[in-house]
Amino acid sequence: MEKFTQKFNDVLHNETPGVLSKEAFSSLVREFIGIPSYFGPLIMKRATDMCSSKVEDGPTSSVSSTKSANTTEMKDFEDDFGEEDSEDVTQIKRDDFLRFWKKTLSRYNDETEMIYNILKDPKQKGDFVSQNDFRSVIRALLDTHPGLEFLKHTAEFQDRYLETVIYRIFYTVNKDWNGRMTLRELKKSDLISAFKQCEVEEDINKVLRFFSYEHFYVIYCKFWELDTDHDFLIDRDDLLRYGNHALTYKIVDRVLSESVKPFTSGVPGKMGYEDFVWFVLSEEYKSQDLSIKYWFKCVDIDNDGFLSSGDLAYFYEEQLQRMECLAQEPVFFEDIVCQLTDMIKPKIEGFITLEDMVRSLPMSGNTFNVLFNLNKFILFETRDPFTIRQEREEKHLTEWDRFARVEYMRLSQEDDEIMSEADDVENLSSFAVSMNEDEDEDTNNNSSNNSSDSSRSSRSSGGGKTNTSSAWDDDDDDDDDEEY
Repeated sequence: MEKFTQKFNDVLHNETPGVLSKEAFSSLVREFIGIPSYFGPLIMKRATDMCSSKVEDGPTSSVSSTKSANTTEMKDFEDDFGEEDSEDVTQIKRDDFLRFWKKTLSRYNDETEMIYNILKDPKQKGDFVSQNDFRSVIRALLDTHPGLEFLKHTAEFQDRYLETVIYRIFYTVNKDWNGRMTLRELKKSDLISAFKQCEVEEDINKVLRFFSYEHFYVIYCKFWELDTDHDFLIDRDDLLRYGNHALTYKIVDRVLSESVKPFTSGVPGKMGYEDFVWFVLSEEYKSQDLSIKYWFKCVDIDNDGFLSSGDLAYFYEEQLQRMECLAQEPVFFEDIVCQLTDMIKPKIEGFITLEDMVRSLPMSGNTFNVLFNLNKFILFETRDPFTIRQEREEKHLTEWDRFARVEYMRLSQEDDEIMSEADDVENLSSFAVSMNEDEDEDTNNNSSNNSSDSSRSSRSSGGGKTNTSSAWDDDDDDDDDEEY
């Protein structure tokens, strides 16, 4: 701390007397406190609020309401995250920070505990961190990371990226999915190391954990493609179109019945954007424990904590019908049960628990594809050696990472085609305009030529009479001369 204070004093000589700017302070936070610089603005707020309110037992949060919504989506965003900070602290006084340090941060030797207590809102009741507490930190990431600079002029995409990152953080770190992240959960996660990776990696897409822009783009575009009426809600018909109608009616109905967790949309039978993020991460990454938990709750229709043969048969019945309709060779239910039993090896024969499923990862993840996702079931049964070899060579990539990479390439290609078509239309329009201009010019030229001809004809006609008169006059003169 003495080293930090000395550096703080040295920098103050080059700044406004007694204060330090947000940028300079964030740099000092990273260099001397040892935590990511993105927490700098939040520390400034906590310190300023503590001193301005004269609270001696800890910092207070300055969370107030802001009405910055210009669209329905922006309003939904504010409803999800609560109130937004009305003020952005741009500088901090030396004495304010030192007082905040002595009262709070100096008590924590562990960086995770320090970050947890920086995030936690002192005004809230209970020892936890909420989604709203991460807002200023992700906002600082958006403002300073070079890989996200292109978003500075698109406020709506900034907000969508911010909320998607926070949803991904709580989906992964908050294991209870109750919106209340504990210190224990934060310690067991790799969230802080992901923040640190953002500081050293200029390409944000290489930070696959939580922060990749490409991952956000895939999630948001998937949602936008399904939400055809753009009311920011996904209903039954929308969700049935997911993955080229990959899911059965029964599993879609179970998802929309809020069997996993209450929807944040507030509309029965319709999922909001946060609910969709939970869904798509679980659907495209079934080889992780969180996805197993998600789908286990959906398939456990009687909520007894076991997947019995009755639960499995209920979902597989529709899957078998789809196989027959698509002229696929049917796999009978008895064979499926034998295969699942051999793969999962449940402790209680005939009853599969969540612990059994997690213990047999990653193979157990395909169990749910067998029950309600025919496309993935067939794909798994017909995997080619090249795909298997590629997965082995890319062990650092998860099932979700590979899916997001393929989908981003598809979306980029579609965007390029749309741009190409737009260019073709623009070129065609320019060609048509040019042709019209040429036709107009030809018309004007023809009109001008006709006018000239008419003018010449008129002049020729009028001059003829004059010339004729002169000729006769000349002839008369000649006659007169002859007579003379």
